[in-house]
Amino acid sequence: MLRIAKLETFADEFVCFVKLTTDAGTTGWGQTSTYNADITAQVFHRQVAPWALGADALEVLPLVQRIEEREHKYPGSYRCRALAGLDTAMWDLRGKLEGKPVVELLGGKPGKLRAYASSMKRDITPKDEATRLARLRDEQGFNAFKWRVAAECGRDVDEWPGRTEEVIPVVSRALGDGVAKLVDANSGFSVKRAIEVGRVLEAHGISHFEEPVPYWQLEQTREVTAALDLDVTGGEQDWDLATWQRMMAMRAVDIVQPDVMYMGGLSRTLLVAEMAEQHGLPCTPHSANLSLVTICTMHLLGAIPNAGKYLEFSIEGADYYPWQQELFLGDPYRVDSGCLTIPSAPGWGVDINPAWLAKATYQCSEWQR
Repeated sequence: MLRIAKLETFADEFVCFVKLTTDAGTTGWGQTSTYNADITAQVFHRQVAPWALGADALEVLPLVQRIEEREHKYPGSYRCRALAGLDTAMWDLRGKLEGKPVVELLGGKPGKLRAYASSMKRDITPKDEATRLARLRDEQGFNAFKWRVAAECGRDVDEWPGRTEEVIPVVSRALGDGVAKLVDANSGFSVKRAIEVGRVLEAHGISHFEEPVPYWQLEQTREVTAALDLDVTGGEQDWDLATWQRMMAMRAVDIVQPDVMYMGGLSRTLLVAEMAEQHGLPCTPHSANLSLVTICTMHLLGAIPNAGKYLEFSIEGADYYPWQQELFLGDPYRVDSGCLTIPSAPGWGVDINPAWLAKATYQCSEWQR
């Protein structure tokens, strides 16, 4: 049995990479969830590493579930965000030991994935948003796009008066026909307002309406889903499997969107994808930045039978997300005709930039044999 002998973290405020070393000296790399990652690193060493050290390095889901049980008094987002670092490092280790990319460990194979260009911006005029998305269509070949409506958790108060009504037709017309069009409201509307906006979306050929109402109000989401013909989607914030089961059983959404890192890693995300398959629902995960989360999502989409139509791909650069620059060596996120390629090297198939690691805050937990 290979045992987990050392767990190291390299963190800043936004990203925390995890290095797992076994008692045989073999290694795997993973990542906790982004944002407040320096805090998550503390949770990792306090509440994850003590239970993981000395455990079987290849039994991912049983170990994740055991840690959940041991830390049952601390359920929730931070525990899962920390667990993601262990889970993803274990999958990388297994892939490297077997000489296979994670997608093959899951029964899939490397290949190209259609991506949708995902805008995170609300502080942008409809005209400027339309211009930059049309440019990406022409220069990089994207044929699917998502942009923002409402204000985040806005309670029907828009980012500025009239923006939603303006941005929908302006961007839709600029992108033209033959392009998949998606919008995200980030829990911004009431049920009544969401249905009104949904009708406008349908009239402009938009097929995907994400988090139209407060995501934690599943009954409200179900009302919107039942009233509209386009796909209502959600789930990116959710980590609790019982909530996922209820969401699907009540048909609150048409498409599920788990986030690998918010969920606690690949293993728990696979449970959601399997649950969705049983309910006849597609899985289009949330992957809204260019840290390891999008790489993990690529491997997942290349393997699950109910994968959605596309991969979410953030188009924000250094002006918006300066922290996600130069995390990896080379360019694992090269776009070719609107598609990305699942890495084919063992494990996740990417190399973390040593220069980034050298600047990060370092912590280490070791197995006391």
